[in-house]
Amino acid sequence: MEADNRWMSDPALKGIDKSKLTFLEKLFIQSQKVNFADKKEMMSFMLTLTKFSKENNISFEKNEVELIYSVIQKYADPEELPKMQQLSSYFRFL
Repeated sequence: MEADNRWMSDPALKGIDKSKLTFLEKLFIQSQKVNFADKKEMMSFMLTLTKFSKENNISFEKNEVELIYSVIQKYADPEELPKMQQLSSYFRFL
């Protein structure tokens, strides 16, 4: 994800709780350090996310995931899309 957070100000997201958007911003920043080709590293990252989301009582409805994903795609660089697809599949289980 780009270093800025323009996507968070997209009008389509006005109904999404700001704490969820902040969580996602942190997620994308942290995901930049993760090698998703390394299954062990990816699983460690996902387990950390699960723990953090539970500790902060953050969960996403299916429609929220789909909306957020579509908005983020508008602002993402093309090379970021495969990683985004992997991350978005994770949120179906939160």
